[in-house]
Amino acid sequence: MTFKLSSRSLRRLEGVDTELVSVVKRAIDLTAIDFGVSEGLRTLSRQKELVEKGASQTLKSKHLEGSAVDLVAYIGPRVSWELKVYDDVADAMRQAAKELQVTLRWGAAWHKNLTDSEGSAESLMNEYIDLRRSQGRRPFIDAPHFELA
Repeated sequence: MTFKLSSRSLRRLEGVDTELVSVVKRAIDLTAIDFGVSEGLRTLSRQKELVEKGASQTLKSKHLEGSAVDLVAYIGPRVSWELKVYDDVADAMRQAAKELQVTLRWGAAWHKNLTDSEGSAESLMNEYIDLRRSQGRRPFIDAPHFELA
């Protein structure tokens, strides 16, 4: 099955780095899971709001410079927040980024670039979780987030 970005998703890519836009557009052709763009370029006030809510951990987000996107997965007509669905989206984003020679980081595996990994996105995320736990730290999983590295 092939999917297509909605006009709303395309509008949300305005102001985002052209390389990242190209990756998202290629990934929608490759993905087994439908997705849309929930956020691209952000204002500082929006970023502060997300930090206050605990949805972000930094005021130095790559969203502020148009170097990050948040994607939302769909199962049929409904939004899904199941982690396993985002692994599949991340696999499509990695494949697209590698094809386009763009270095990408994923918010569920902060320790290593998504495009430097040969295994599945799921295994990369598990590696990050294990690393953080071995350091006595909680992992910060932001699976919808993708950014230029």
